[in-house]
Amino acid sequence: MSTIGLNEGAMLALIHNEVLKVLADKGEAWTGSFGPETRFLDGGMPFDSLDLATLLVALEQLTGTDPFRAGFRQFTTAGELAALYLEA
Repeated sequence: MSTIGLNEGAMLALIHNEVLKVLADKGEAWTGSFGPETRFLDGGMPFDSLDLATLLVALEQLTGTDPFRAGFRQFTTAGELAALYLEA
C-alpha cells in the first residue's frame, strides 16, 4: 500500500477513469484495452501532451499527491505513471 491508500490495480483504474474523462471532454471516444502497458502518447489512444498535462492535474487533485514536485520524472505507460504515484 502507498501513502495515498491505493494499490496498483486501484491506481490504474483511477488513471483509466480519468483518461476517459479527458478524452470525453474533447469529444473523443476510445474503447481500446487499458492496462499497465498502455502508452499515453503514440500508442493508438487519441491523447496528446495537453491531455497528459490535464490528466496529471486531475490525478494530483484526486490523490493529493504530486510525484513531480521535485521535477519531471519520465514515464510512457500507465503502469509507470501508477508506480510514480504509489511511490510518492
